[in-house]
Amino acid sequence: MSNGPLKIIDRSTLHKGGRTGVLLIHGLGGTPVEVRFIAQGLARAGFTVLCCQLAGHCATAQELRNATWQDWQASVAAAHDRLKQECDVIIAGGLSTGALLAVDLAHARPSEVHGLTLFSPSIYLDGWAMPWYMQWLHYLRAGPIRVDFDLTERPPYGLKDERIRAMVVNGMQSGNAKETGFFFTPLWTVLQFNKLAAKVRRKLGEVATPTLILHPRQDDVASLKNALEIQRKMAGIVELVVLEDSYHMITLDKQRHLVLDRTTAFAHQIERQELGRRQPVPLQVAASTRAVRGRSI
Repeated sequence: MSNGPLKIIDRSTLHKGGRTGVLLIHGLGGTPVEVRFIAQGLARAGFTVLCCQLAGHCATAQELRNATWQDWQASVAAAHDRLKQECDVIIAGGLSTGALLAVDLAHARPSEVHGLTLFSPSIYLDGWAMPWYMQWLHYLRAGPIRVDFDLTERPPYGLKDERIRAMVVNGMQSGNAKETGFFFTPLWTVLQFNKLAAKVRRKLGEVATPTLILHPRQDDVASLKNALEIQRKMAGIVELVVLEDSYHMITLDKQRHLVLDRTTAFAHQIERQELGRRQPVPLQVAASTRAVRGRSI
């Protein structure tokens, strides 16, 4: 259960455009800045884009520690409700943990999420740069006893682009959580992630929403096995794009333009499909169909 209301400043951003909307969700311990490049590109393409802020993020370390996976879930549901006021067709997507929350939303609201864009989705934190003990932490869950211990971020910090990496590291070291997040992740927060990941993993076979996954082959945080498992288990059509020159933070890294291009094309595809499906059948066609169905064979 949540530890009470979290007093945070909402740094979500909304780019108003057409009646097709994209909900973008940042990663664990991150901020909406992680998906800002993708959001701005989608907005230029005419979409309405909402980058939501997860509960406990962009504030103090204690607020991050207090947030549960149910709080993150509630943040995403509230953002989706807000986007529904602007849009008829909605695509949900996110980076890493944000991708899992997008899948969770599609499972909870299958008729109201029309497409999924998953950037480096993470069920297991098993990338090549993760410490050896992460394989054991995967089995732990948040329980009644609080554990206060911080896991320090490790190079290359999800970024292959050295210029972007230096900017992000400088931001984390300065304590500017509202822009770049913290230089560490509380163990309690990781245990909350484990609960969310286990829940989503069990429900993958019940999600039939059309999905685009973009995942780097050399992911330092969550290996390509994550994307392959999601693609294999989901019930609907899943397109997987493997990136060859990026690490985990693909929305910021070297191939961010490719990520934007593929995401924009997918969003247009979902928009066309949904609008085509909702076109009313012309009266003369409907009458003809009834006549054919009424004939004896």
